[in-house]
Amino acid sequence: MAHAKNHDYHILPPSIWPFISAIAAFLMLYGAVGWMADDVHLLGIPVAGPWLFLIGFVGVLYVMYSWWADVIREGEAGDHTPVVRIGLQYGFILFIISEVMFFVAWFWNWFKNVMYPMGPESPIKDGVWPPEGIITFDPWHLPFINTLILLLSGVAVTWAHHAFVHEGDRKTTINGLIVAIILGAIFSVLQAYEYSHAAFGLADTSYASAFYLATGFHGFHVIVGTIFLAVCLFRLLKGQMTQEQHVGFEAAAWYWHFVDVVWLFLFGAVYIWGS
Repeated sequence: MAHAKNHDYHILPPSIWPFISAIAAFLMLYGAVGWMADDVHLLGIPVAGPWLFLIGFVGVLYVMYSWWADVIREGEAGDHTPVVRIGLQYGFILFIISEVMFFVAWFWNWFKNVMYPMGPESPIKDGVWPPEGIITFDPWHLPFINTLILLLSGVAVTWAHHAFVHEGDRKTTINGLIVAIILGAIFSVLQAYEYSHAAFGLADTSYASAFYLATGFHGFHVIVGTIFLAVCLFRLLKGQMTQEQHVGFEAAAWYWHFVDVVWLFLFGAVYIWGS
């Protein structure tokens, strides 16, 4: 009885995943830098940057799948008590806060360039914004359509979450998630279409680099969020979530709303004001 569990906390056993994830992330970063520099050596041995990046990337994906699979099994085993679920929720909230600060950097870069554009006579005389030769997107065409699509997907996620948590309606929840996933995929396709028709490239002035970095990282987050929702849909279809145990679904909903809010700021600042 001295070793019997008499608390609601989950004492995690030793795990290899943090160590493997650190190695995989290092290889991915090292390979990416070498890929861009076109010269990379590991322990004094010349290696191909793209291949090193690919090995690290596959390793990161493997760790993500395996680690989260362990978390799911822990929940099914009853280790996710109410106290543990609160801790998981707090942890994900802190993750979203870190993501907010990530985008703050890109907004800071954008606002600086808009208010104090650089020109050939800087810093004596500011340049113009957008820079000469840049043809911006009309915010009320494709960007506005994408805004409506993303907002509708957020409504679908809220609809699905309410149906599951408050009504226990699994069928409506599944339908809502399917709608949200389809809309998220449409958003990504339309953004790729927009990029393919842009009149400027990544290296064409500070406007182009700031535009692609801000909207491109958001687009990456949309893809991640769509996958997140798809995993929740798959788990619901397998019956792995209940009205009491659905931390993963809540996290996906919070993440998706975060993506929605960031896009609203991007649409207003980048597409409307910045143009």
